[in-house]
Amino acid sequence: MRSEQVFAAMAKVPNRFLLIRLAAAATRKFHRPNTRIEETMDEILARFGHAASLEEIMEIGRVHPLHKSKIAA
Repeated sequence: MRSEQVFAAMAKVPNRFLLIRLAAAATRKFHRPNTRIEETMDEILARFGHAASLEEIMEIGRVHPLHKSKIAA
């Protein structure tokens, strides 16, 4: 069930907004034509849930959080 996958991913990524940003980026990266987006999202959430650390998840999504200095500028 997807809610279980989300809670497993939240254990690795405590910030829910970062989790959604990473999941969206990874979904765009891994999505294959002629497949359902839902299946791709399930796969991504499963990968996040089985990841060893936040760094590994960041590598999956290849999205890096902005530093405070970049936000202020």
